[in-house]
Amino acid sequence: MRDLHFTEPTPIQVLAIPPALEGRDVLASAQTGSGKSAAFGLPILSGLMSLPRGKTRALILVPTRELAEQVCEHLTALARHTSIRVEAVYGGVGFGRQIAAFKRGADIIVATPGRLMDHMRSGNARFGDITTLVLDEADRMLDMGFLPSVRRIVEKLPAKRQTLFFSATLPPAISALVRDMLRDPVRVELTAVHEPIELLTQRLYAVPQEHKTQLFIELLKDNNIFTAIAFTRTKHRADRLAAALTKSNIHSEVIHGNRTQAQRTRALDMLKKGKCRVLVATDIVARGIDVAKLGHVVNYDVPLIAEDYVHRIGRTARAKTAGDAITFVASEEEPLIRKIEYLIGRTLAREINPLFPDVPAVAPKPRVVYQSRRRRR
Repeated sequence: MRDLHFTEPTPIQVLAIPPALEGRDVLASAQTGSGKSAAFGLPILSGLMSLPRGKTRALILVPTRELAEQVCEHLTALARHTSIRVEAVYGGVGFGRQIAAFKRGADIIVATPGRLMDHMRSGNARFGDITTLVLDEADRMLDMGFLPSVRRIVEKLPAKRQTLFFSATLPPAISALVRDMLRDPVRVELTAVHEPIELLTQRLYAVPQEHKTQLFIELLKDNNIFTAIAFTRTKHRADRLAAALTKSNIHSEVIHGNRTQAQRTRALDMLKKGKCRVLVATDIVARGIDVAKLGHVVNYDVPLIAEDYVHRIGRTARAKTAGDAITFVASEEEPLIRKIEYLIGRTLAREINPLFPDVPAVAPKPRVVYQSRRRRR
């Protein structure tokens, strides 16, 4: 912890670590970027310190490959001065290293449900010695359709175990899972109020859909945007935006579900090292991904779910640094913006579109054509 300059715990760490150290089950509602990895990682590492190696005793389930790799890296850094081994298990890469990790009994396995099910069906993964189960970003796993797989995995684990459950929201389907999995949990809730991040500037640009790419390139010209993640609604739109940026000599990378794991890892690594100016992505990287000193998040498309806006903008203004969240709003997306403003409890600032300086900053409401109800004779 000294090596990583951990001096002041985050609110989720203050509330979750003590009961976790006592062996209690914990049900925590906390936004991505709140320090959850250490909140469950430190108690796990502390409990493993005095135990012999060679058995997998902790299983952490996460929704995406990127989050699995990040949690694995974070816990490995925390365990640097111990002999505890942490391994990531996810799809898109070969089975060899993962099978070896199961055979030698890596102390902590961080896994996505789909690939873990593959290993369980093949007989590679046996979890008879599991003492701690963590579900991270549980609501995201539900959104991605992993709930049935999670239930099947949990059925194979020892009934006597500690369960640490982290989720930004608790929809009804997850509430049922909570009742089945947790025993007298300590409840930690930090997401009842969506407060704006202190050092985060949020602003909107009203722009027609067909001019969004042109506006983005225009904003990139003044070099105030050094590194950014641009979120699109679909994989196709992500590819198209990345191609347009490259054509304009703006170094960009792209991440979405159709990219290979090697491509996804390289793209994220390029952004983290400052070798890529814009990472174009779908919501696959909207949660959990930590990029130090990311200056900007650009909502190229307004998210369909208001909570996803909060997750997206949480990629910047982290660790008490300043950040800027820019959202492009077409007229048909205005109702989505109103839902976001209701969620966060504030009206977002509107900027004059530099492409159309004479056009009002507020997008006009889409014209509705009413058809006559009179029947034709």
